Amino acid sequence: MNLVDLSGNLLFVAFIAYLVGTLLFGGAVKGSKNEASASNKRWGKLGITVTIIGFLAHLGYFITRWMASGHAPVSNMFEFTTAFGMLLVGAAILFYFLYKSPLVGLFALPIAIVILGYAAMFPRDIQPLIPALQSYWLTIHVITAAIGEAILAISAVVGLIYLLKNIDLTKKSKERAWIEFIMYTIVLVLGFIVISVGFRAVGYEATFDYVDKNGAPAEVVYHNPPLFGMNEYSAKTEGTMEPLAEMPPIINAKTLTTFTWSVIAGTLIYFLIRLISRRRIAELVKPLAVKANSKLMDEIGYRSVLIGFPVFTLGALIFAMIWAHEAWSRFWGWDPKEVWALITWLFYAAYLHLRLSRGWEGRKSAWLAVVGFAIIMFNLVAVNLVIAGLHSYA
Repeated sequence: MNLVDLSGNLLFVAFIAYLVGTLLFGGAVKGSKNEASASNKRWGKLGITVTIIGFLAHLGYFITRWMASGHAPVSNMFEFTTAFGMLLVGAAILFYFLYKSPLVGLFALPIAIVILGYAAMFPRDIQPLIPALQSYWLTIHVITAAIGEAILAISAVVGLIYLLKNIDLTKKSKERAWIEFIMYTIVLVLGFIVISVGFRAVGYEATFDYVDKNGAPAEVVYHNPPLFGMNEYSAKTEGTMEPLAEMPPIINAKTLTTFTWSVIAGTLIYFLIRLISRRRIAELVKPLAVKANSKLMDEIGYRSVLIGFPVFTLGALIFAMIWAHEAWSRFWGWDPKEVWALITWLFYAAYLHLRLSRGWEGRKSAWLAVVGFAIIMFNLVAVNLVIAGLHSYA
């Protein structure tokens, strides 16, 4: 077995371990009188043990893929997203041992599973690095930024738990609507997985010529029916669906098409779940959070931002500017990725300011944490894939 096959097998082991760990944490929480007793139960101890085994397998995937490729496996969407999922689990394990809260694992592991499922839809081939990426700053900048984002994501995990526990879902309100919207966005990721697997299973493929943002001719292959066409496109595959609209060079029409199909599929899945359960998804999840200690969740969220924010600052801004100067001879260029990294930094700086000077604790803090993670995910998905730029992984 070569290193690439070994890394793939280790990633699969990690995926299965996270599934089992989620079930074990769920058993610990459901079978306890309160959150504090859940961490001491056999199921809770089994849950963290299996999660650690999965994390070690995930780390083994990361190391073996690094050995196989000769560079840090964070250079495309598959590699970066799987690495982000690994670091999120690592952060969850850290906060579990700091606070002995199985609820962190119960809610963090499903998010990591969805992230791995999302990553699996991208090409897994190991590709040589382009010249701009052939630098040790790739490893330092990207991994440090990902560690910071993973720790910040824990604040959103516990923020979601806090909101599910404290929002009255039986009464109509803006908060109830927004918490349900969060559940809906998670289902959209499942929609992406469904359409990717479905169109891949039927072997759909359509090739187009187009003109890129530099005015040069290029070719793109769609793996789902093209709703949007690339700039000045022309079809090469006979009988293919005609795109509904042509996108300007700054927009990647292929990934916008995939996103639109994901929204369509995810929306159908969402309403199917609602139809079968006759309840909102937030109402289905709420029982898992009712035993949470609200003060503890608020404390974990605040501490995760205190730790994650400086790490993110180092990786996404300081190290990024050093690498940008080495690669492109300038520290800052207002590339879409750079702009959204700055927006993310400013948001969490505002979080800390409001928390420390205005006393925004509890519910307000939880909402800020959830919004912050939404910004991180927008940066990962939309900015990387849809908006063309120097950092585009598309």
